[in-house]
Amino acid sequence: MESLKDKIDLQRLPSHIAVIMDGNGRWAKEKGQDRLFGHYHGVESVRDIVEGCAELGIEYLTLYAFSTENWDRPDDEVSGLMELLVETIKKEVETLNKNNIRLHVIGDMDMMPDYAKAELNEALADTQSNTGLNLIMALSYSSRWELIEAVKKIAKDVESGKLQPQSIDHKIFQSYLCTSGFPDPELMIRTSGEYRISNFLLYQLAYTELYFTNVLWPDFRKENLYEAILDFQRRERRFGKTSSQIQQELPANDQKVL
Repeated sequence: MESLKDKIDLQRLPSHIAVIMDGNGRWAKEKGQDRLFGHYHGVESVRDIVEGCAELGIEYLTLYAFSTENWDRPDDEVSGLMELLVETIKKEVETLNKNNIRLHVIGDMDMMPDYAKAELNEALADTQSNTGLNLIMALSYSSRWELIEAVKKIAKDVESGKLQPQSIDHKIFQSYLCTSGFPDPELMIRTSGEYRISNFLLYQLAYTELYFTNVLWPDFRKENLYEAILDFQRRERRFGKTSSQIQQELPANDQKVL
């Protein structure tokens, strides 16, 4: 059976894909299990999608794993998620290194329990020399938190004289975000049929193509990823320009309807 992967134009891949991994709880409920059962099976999807992106040559993959709002969930679910995080990282570091994948973390690490921070820091150090896929885990992250923190840092630098207010532009503002080392996502995928961004990379998603699927995260596999990428490749990314302008800017052999 032919895979959708064979239809993908490898010359027009998104360099950065962001994913809101939604639907673990509903998937578990459908099977008469508790929410943590869904989260454990969601790890299989993470492995599959990370592998799929690495095989295609995607440069950056950001996964929205745990938001600042998730701390308000029932204590047993939060503690279970933290244990699952630590357990998964311990198991996966060897695989990440084998596949030349570098791990990054964005979010409010001060809210994480010490044992989780220690495991994360060890994994970050162990994979920092890898040069393939950059796997960015958004943990204890929310975009409003990130933006407020950036404004606080900017205000502090203005107050100390390090930064002049009139010099602040997009590039400078971006340098104060926790994503400053990464390009903005070109494709954002959300699973489970919800049509929300849920406080995820609000500034960075300004011109990102959004893809929503009804597939619940524990069922999301490489073929679903390929389908999202093919949908992305059928779109015309204009960044405020007209279609004719975009066509004129393309090399002659690429001037076609996307």
